[in-house]
Amino acid sequence: EVQLQAFGGGLVQAGGSLKLFCAASGFTSDDYGIGWFRQVPGKHREAIACISNSDGETYYADYVKGRFTIASDNAKNTVVLQMNSLKPDDTANYYCAATPLYYSGYLPVKGYEYEYWGQGTEVTVSS
Repeated sequence: EVQLQAFGGGLVQAGGSLKLFCAASGFTSDDYGIGWFRQVPGKHREAIACISNSDGETYYADYVKGRFTIASDNAKNTVVLQMNSLKPDDTANYYCAATPLYYSGYLPVKGYEYEYWGQGTEVTVSS
């Protein structure tokens, strides 16, 4: 059974940094994608960054490009989201998700394309 756990959230002032971790276990497929999603109450959950362990392909939402970096450590089964220059609008619950990669050259970036989800971690950015 695939298990995902997100941790590293907390409270930070605008302009500061946080590092989120997604620890994964139980994968039986060789190739998979890991995505970070965030959700504010009353709004849709949206992908902010995704990565393929197969070829390192990444996706970033426009509003985090240049500020957030996603990286994977396959040996440790961990995906890290480094968040810099945080803004109050980044305040949300952050979730990591995973899915096997069924199609070559395609990294899923929509929530419904991800099969496994962690519980999430809360990030609060103060003004």
